[in-house]
Amino acid sequence: MAVHPKQISTYEHLPSDKKLYFASDFHLGVPDKEQSTHREKKVIRWLEYVARDASAIFLVGDVFDFWFEYQTVIPKYFLRFQAKLAELSDRGIDIHLFTGNHDLWMNEYFSQELGVAIHKDPIRLSVHSKHLFIGHGDGLGPGDRVFKFIKRIFTNPLAKWLFRWLHPDVGVRLAQSWSRKSRASKTDESFQGEEERLWTFSKQMETKVHHDYYIFGHRHLSLELPVGNNSMYVNLGEWITGNRYLVFDGEHATLESFEN
Repeated sequence: MAVHPKQISTYEHLPSDKKLYFASDFHLGVPDKEQSTHREKKVIRWLEYVARDASAIFLVGDVFDFWFEYQTVIPKYFLRFQAKLAELSDRGIDIHLFTGNHDLWMNEYFSQELGVAIHKDPIRLSVHSKHLFIGHGDGLGPGDRVFKFIKRIFTNPLAKWLFRWLHPDVGVRLAQSWSRKSRASKTDESFQGEEERLWTFSKQMETKVHHDYYIFGHRHLSLELPVGNNSMYVNLGEWITGNRYLVFDGEHATLESFEN
């Protein structure tokens, strides 16, 4: 699969007192309202914590366990989280939100109403002399043909148009049921060694274009692995059972934990 990430050079001259922050896979909405709200409040505390010196915050996919934007309707949940994003954007902090395999049906709502940049594909970020490749990670790497086929269907404009005709109460319940079944059947969250798809993808990409860091979510497994002699593959893990995030100061990237 050929990948041509969008180049973003906004942070080439990151001030010495500013940092970039990355987190992924909050999966807001599961497994129930009580636990999701507890996680949402923790995420909001983290956002406020990193806002003290953040130039930008990158939320690298599957922020929601399901999201769909009807033309005039959005899901009524996660209002606290959305309000915090709007507040941080108004304070001058750039917010980048990547679509994942659970929330790929985002459109213009977050960008138009909250001032959040939406990325549906990986990006290449230049910071000082460093180059970062950032994406959720779904559909990248070898194998996983069934998922790649399903993703092509779900991202098809006709599929989105047909789903929009379902009443939101029906559509959201249907999607939530599918999401729970998808998670229940997932069996690859343990370390796969040399078979780690995103690690393999990073090594393949490195033979074509150099990046100092390859930053992904999706795997629900926090990882730091070398890519050749001069690069690192970093997986951000998830916030259902963990709370890892990455901080980048312009030179070095470090995985840290919040409220451990």
